[in-house]
Amino acid sequence: MISKLFHLPGQGLARYFTHLLDLLYPRLCLACSTALPIGEEVLCLFCRHKLPVTDYHLMKDNPFSERFWGRLPLHSGTSLYHFNKGGKVQHLIHELKYHHQPEIGRQLGKIHGRLLKDSPWFSGVQLILPVPLHPRKQHKRGYNQSAQYAVGLAEGMEVPWSDHHLFRTNYTDTQTAKSRLERFDNVREVFALKQTATLENKHVLLVDDVITTGATLEACGQHLLQVPGLTLSMATIAFAS
Repeated sequence: MISKLFHLPGQGLARYFTHLLDLLYPRLCLACSTALPIGEEVLCLFCRHKLPVTDYHLMKDNPFSERFWGRLPLHSGTSLYHFNKGGKVQHLIHELKYHHQPEIGRQLGKIHGRLLKDSPWFSGVQLILPVPLHPRKQHKRGYNQSAQYAVGLAEGMEVPWSDHHLFRTNYTDTQTAKSRLERFDNVREVFALKQTATLENKHVLLVDDVITTGATLEACGQHLLQVPGLTLSMATIAFAS
């Protein structure tokens, strides 16, 4: 067996060790904790097909875009999944943000990106911008979960992403327990823009992990819409009703 092993070509040897590792340390679906078959990433096929997809990318007017009526002139808005308290989507978001699982953001971004690429409302997007974390929080977490989502979206949509335009100027507390007004007051003055000339006349997709009240996205969007000719769309992994 050993002699045969060393005569395997490079890719065959890599596959052998991958299979061996999967036997010794099985990879689990991060939504339901069942073992993942070879070739599947992050989600098992059952969860991939059973998670509550919104299909908002197929509708110009939908609950996401309606949340910003009278607040921001959005071109389009969408979320991949419905967020239900105690559900699998909440579990995925929690793992992404607090248990160092950046691959969740990238994989869900790829899934969403492929949908948006074929949507008439998002096919014109030219640049993806993630909502930024304060450097102190990003250092503590190890990455920006929204940027990981942007990486996957960029791959699925085949458009670039950038974290060099939006940034946070102040550190803020978590938004989780705040009301809509408190959330907006908490983030109203914490964002800023740079290198704005490269954003002029572009269709920009602003992305975050979850939309609840929309306060964070609104605060970022207000800055972006000051750029001449900029068209603004938004996307998140999850939509909380």
